[in-house]
Amino acid sequence: MGSYSSSRAEQMLEEIKAKREIMILCASKHGFTGEETIKASQDLDELINEYQRAFHPLSKQKDDLGYAFIRIFMIWLKSFVEI
Repeated sequence: MGSYSSSRAEQMLEEIKAKREIMILCASKHGFTGEETIKASQDLDELINEYQRAFHPLSKQKDDLGYAFIRIFMIWLKSFVEI
């Protein structure tokens, strides 16, 4: 990583931290299955995946599987709660 990449990595990590805080606040206000919380979680997932693709490309396949699992779990959880 060059200096540009290093500064971009730091910027992305700050964005991830900020989005994580937003997600935590949403969860405390709307619950873990609230639409706002799920949206914030999905946004956070996208930022984390973008960071990992950019700076840890060898972990992409593992990350894609983890992301798919989380998405399936969240969909299952949401449908279970709505019953």
